[in-house]
Amino acid sequence: MELTYWYLFPIAILIATIANGAGIGGATFFSPLFVLLLGFEPQVAVGAALATEVFGFGSGVYAHARARTIDWRLARRLATASVPLALVGSLLADAVPATLLKVALGLGLIAIAVIFIRHHESAAEDAAIARGERVVEPFTRRQVITRDGSEYEYSVCRTTEGTALAGVGGLFVGLISTGLGELNSYSLVKRCRVPTRITVATSVAVVAVTALVASATHFVSFAREGGDMIDTVLSIILFTIPGVLVGGQLGPQVPKRIPGDTLIRSLGWLFLVIGLLTLAEALVG
Repeated sequence: MELTYWYLFPIAILIATIANGAGIGGATFFSPLFVLLLGFEPQVAVGAALATEVFGFGSGVYAHARARTIDWRLARRLATASVPLALVGSLLADAVPATLLKVALGLGLIAIAVIFIRHHESAAEDAAIARGERVVEPFTRRQVITRDGSEYEYSVCRTTEGTALAGVGGLFVGLISTGLGELNSYSLVKRCRVPTRITVATSVAVVAVTALVASATHFVSFAREGGDMIDTVLSIILFTIPGVLVGGQLGPQVPKRIPGDTLIRSLGWLFLVIGLLTLAEALVG
């Protein structure tokens, strides 16, 4: 292992804080960072990003669980779809050409950006749903009381659709390290109007366990190849893991201080720029 990547420590703190605060995978930032700035092959970038994300979201799960903002019943349902398909995606990643993976990553980020930029919150719609006037069957009523005494009542609707989207997100996590948290946000916040704070915490829990399975599969592949690949990944996570452990504790403060709509839209524009750069690098390079 080398100390070359020391500067990734503060970057990892920032990324983990944003990711845990928004409920999206930290690998959404790390994968293009490793590809664009460090010039790594997509397989190495994805594996290192997922390994980093596991620790960052593991730290985030602990923080969100202490705040009592995770809907565990919902998290278990989504994970039953995302985990097995993440395993499938990880196994397929080795068979996909590097350029195609870069293109998929770029297009995936652009698609996520469009979803986030078009996201909006409507107080009138939230009120209508709370009164039971605009809930789409089938739905399940939920109530979460957080550690600070905040009380949330909401409906989880379109359960089949939400589970299917979690499965698709899990597949993309295995292939390109990103997509699950973003699809969860779309399904829960945009489609069902689940409160942003609950969505973020629940999504962090689902992404954490899904990324664990995907990263383990990638590391088995690295171990088989041996040599420089595994050394490079270990040199990276030597600094990114401590950084995301710190950021994971800071992340739960973000949705309490920044309006959900503002956070989602800002990330959308950021992902659009990163996605376009990744796509350009894949096509030109």
